[in-house]
Amino acid sequence: MRHSRIGQKNSVGVARRVRREPMQAESRNDKQQPALRPAPVSALSAELAALEKLPLDELRIQWRNHFGRAAPRLPRGLLLRLLAYRIQADVFGDLDRAAVRLLDRLARDRTDGPIRRPVLKPGTQLAREWQGRLERVTVLEEGFAWNATTYSSLSAVAFAITGTKWNGYRFFGLRDGSGAP
Repeated sequence: MRHSRIGQKNSVGVARRVRREPMQAESRNDKQQPALRPAPVSALSAELAALEKLPLDELRIQWRNHFGRAAPRLPRGLLLRLLAYRIQADVFGDLDRAAVRLLDRLARDRTDGPIRRPVLKPGTQLAREWQGRLERVTVLEEGFAWNATTYSSLSAVAFAITGTKWNGYRFFGLRDGSGAP
């Protein structure tokens, strides 16, 4: 049996269609009902591979055929991913209610706005070991001092130390990140 809810809206107000196709349903008296047969995986793989080769105009036609309305004005790559997701969700089933609630909660709780940089007071010293040497930078009223030179940003200091473009806050461990340039 196919369960579907069409037209529900998530917390962002975007309509979504949720479908689930169980592989095998069991009743309370443990009698097994015939299993539903999803489309063969090889056929789905072939359909998705064919989608990847289509130009944007053809993807929009496929969108109209699948959804019954005009495709949104999106870049080809994003439109392709959305269409591929929907086709797979129709075959294998979409997210369950718990997963949708979790994603809605995460989206709602997400902090909006720019990333807040830590406030560095003049006189603060930042230290970072780079290639076996300890590099120290002093925060000034108007910039940063390193090796008797003043720089306007931490990124400029990090570039002077490494010769590679870095986010200065990340380089000195003041921002989350992997520590890679």
